[in-house]
Amino acid sequence: MISGLFQPMHLIVILVVLLIVLGPSKLPQFGASLGKALRELRRSLDNPEQPDGQAETRK
Repeated sequence: MISGLFQPMHLIVILVVLLIVLGPSKLPQFGASLGKALRELRRSLDNPEQPDGQAETRK
């Protein structure tokens, strides 16, 4: 079911729908907030024992 989700044509359709719904001015903000959310998710999965806001900074 999920294996066919990320075909190139599906991704193009999703991008076009996002462009229509959000508009060209809001699309970069949406991408930035999505990237920030993914970084936070990945950081919380790497350090599950630490509470939010107290994750170690990597050097």
